[in-house]
Amino acid sequence: MTINKRIVLSSDHAAIDLRQAVAKHIATLGWEVVDIGPTTTESTHYPIHGKAAAERVASGDCALGIIICGTGQGIMMAANKVEGIRCGVCTDTFSARMIRQHNNANMLSLGARVVGEGIALDIVDAFLTAEFEGGRHATRVDMIEA
Repeated sequence: MTINKRIVLSSDHAAIDLRQAVAKHIATLGWEVVDIGPTTTESTHYPIHGKAAAERVASGDCALGIIICGTGQGIMMAANKVEGIRCGVCTDTFSARMIRQHNNANMLSLGARVVGEGIALDIVDAFLTAEFEGGRHATRVDMIEA
């Protein structure tokens, strides 16, 4: 069985630099990065980018997604509108591990104006290395999905 090691990244104009740093970092970890932009700092709308990334994850094209805007909040809200997506905003490594272990999150959202690059990469590492624990948490995830 082939494990899907594709991860989609997207952001708005405020987070291009952090997204590119995250993409480079993830590639060194052996992930195939699907960076869907944007590529310029021209003002753009985070809901478009959050939805586009979420659709890649929901379809199974990518196993996970990381999305970034100024705070991480707006783009996360847009992603969570897509059926099958469980995305959380994280500003620390504990939360990043917990959204994977307890909520089976398939997307991570970061705020480029909230966390610096070093913390962001640590958060990404925590998110990518954590695994869903199942058990009582599976019941709760099923409730979210319902």
